[in-house]
Amino acid sequence: MPASAGQRPRIGPDPGENMAEIGIHARGVPGVPPDHAAIPVWNSEDWYYEDFEVGDRIRSIRRTISEGESMLFNSLVMDHHPYVSDERFAVEEGVFGKRLVAGAMVFSYGLGLAATNCLNSFSYGYDRLRFIAPVFIGDTIYTLRENLGKEVKDRRMGKVRVSYSVFKGEGEQVLYCEHLMTALYRDPVPFAAGADAAIAAKAALRNA
Repeated sequence: MPASAGQRPRIGPDPGENMAEIGIHARGVPGVPPDHAAIPVWNSEDWYYEDFEVGDRIRSIRRTISEGESMLFNSLVMDHHPYVSDERFAVEEGVFGKRLVAGAMVFSYGLGLAATNCLNSFSYGYDRLRFIAPVFIGDTIYTLRENLGKEVKDRRMGKVRVSYSVFKGEGEQVLYCEHLMTALYRDPVPFAAGADAAIAAKAALRNA
């Protein structure tokens, strides 16, 4: 139902919407006592390819970006553009009237806020990265992450496409990107035929 006049549109999940479950699976790591390893790790998951459900969404905590960390990031990556590191220029001559947070920092924070630290998935690349609106020192951001699609890649793992939408303040979107990940199969057998077909199709393209 459309929002009535003066009412904010709903941006949360509708009843019955699939929501990813975070921090419910235990997986031990070397050096951790067995009784500790049996406790689920906060903000970490043990998902395999089969566990990624298209349509699942999660929302991160919010995070305010301070001046100190912004300048530290600029120094670490050698980004000393006046828009992010020169207060006087940004205020007196800049388009926005104040310093920006570097786009690379917003990208890094936006992904990190919604990272599930899954031990069975690996970064494959990024698509459709867009900086939609500026982020300033002192802004508070959060991220919505959604599983968009999945496909068989090879005999060992599949490929998952995930979107990251970063917002600030009262819900103004500042960044969008899509993350391509590979994820191990829990049981590779059901995917063998599809994997062989995918591998053959890639070979045919290379030889065309």
